[in-house]
Amino acid sequence: MSNEEKEDLARFILDIREGMGIPVVLVEHDMEVVMSISDRITVIDFGQVIACGTPEEIRAHPAVIDAYLGDAA
Repeated sequence: MSNEEKEDLARFILDIREGMGIPVVLVEHDMEVVMSISDRITVIDFGQVIACGTPEEIRAHPAVIDAYLGDAA
């Protein structure tokens, strides 16, 4: 997806959540999209939950960095 398409998707999901007042369950591998629209995130790696938390907590979690985000250095 292009950056514009990602932004459109994120806005669409947020509009649904805010407009209807309902929770949204999203299965997505693009961490940029996930981080931009989520209040809480559960990260699954090979069928096992490796982390749960806010986007900030997930971004700093060592197992998530190793599995999905890569080394920031």
